[in-house]
Amino acid sequence: MIKVKDLVKKYGSLRAVDGISFEVGKGELFGLLGPNGAGKTTTINTLATLLSPDSGSASIGGFDVASDPGQVRRLLGVVPQEIALYTDLNSRDNLRFWGELYGLGGKPLEIRIDELLEMAALTEHATQKVSTFSGGMKRRLNMVVGLIHSPEVLFLDEPTVGIDAQARTRILEMIRELSQLGMTVIYTTHYLEEAEQLCDRIGVIDKGRMVALGDKEELIAQVGHHDFVRFQLPEAQRAALLATCTSWIGYFAAAQKKGKMEIEAQDGAELLPYLQAWLKEQNLPLDQLEIERPNLETLYLKLTGRDLREQVK
Repeated sequence: MIKVKDLVKKYGSLRAVDGISFEVGKGELFGLLGPNGAGKTTTINTLATLLSPDSGSASIGGFDVASDPGQVRRLLGVVPQEIALYTDLNSRDNLRFWGELYGLGGKPLEIRIDELLEMAALTEHATQKVSTFSGGMKRRLNMVVGLIHSPEVLFLDEPTVGIDAQARTRILEMIRELSQLGMTVIYTTHYLEEAEQLCDRIGVIDKGRMVALGDKEELIAQVGHHDFVRFQLPEAQRAALLATCTSWIGYFAAAQKKGKMEIEAQDGAELLPYLQAWLKEQNLPLDQLEIERPNLETLYLKLTGRDLREQVK
């Protein structure tokens, strides 16, 4: 459905998008991750025909974004990070306004508005001015505005920023519903747990380049399959631990890092009873325990040396 090949977009000497390539299949939910300034929004804006690529190519539904933008736009729904609503209008009038811009009208439009208000759990607030809405209600309405014309492809640019947990859960449920209905979705987010829950495949962008691409399992496999068990241990007992833990089942390596002992193991939970028994023999407590399993955050740190949220404002 979406094909991107060696795409480049520059702002002066800055290559905001620096030769990225990826494909998204019809009905796929594709996550696009990266910190602010990584090139995510520039990529989305180029695919949405709001920006012209400097080189490379991109097509949606077989239509080139540069040479046939009109056809591309007919396929797209775009939900920007910034709220795009008229706050002096109510929910229904906002949806009606955007629907009429797409050439919709009459009873079919009113039926579609009812469907979307129900999806966003806003039916009871249909005639309420948007200016009185909570942040979560505005986010939900902002999202369904992008669906008014029943697009085949939906771009979601950080749709859960700055909202409460309940509203966030509802938006994630809406995205799952759309995916189950066969809509193609590109989803940008700073929340890695959202990408892990939702996305069929994930691309990680850093400094305009695609630094990782695949499904969750493929990406996490790049980090490795070992867990890290960390805990506080007095200096005097560390040598004794290092001499003992090599015989524990699942043990891989051990070291002192950032003032804690760290044991790398095949499965941290399976190794834990050995650690607890040894500490009991030494008459020591299990202090400040943490078990880190490989995840997308671990991958991102490995690829870029920084946390995904470091640049979030």
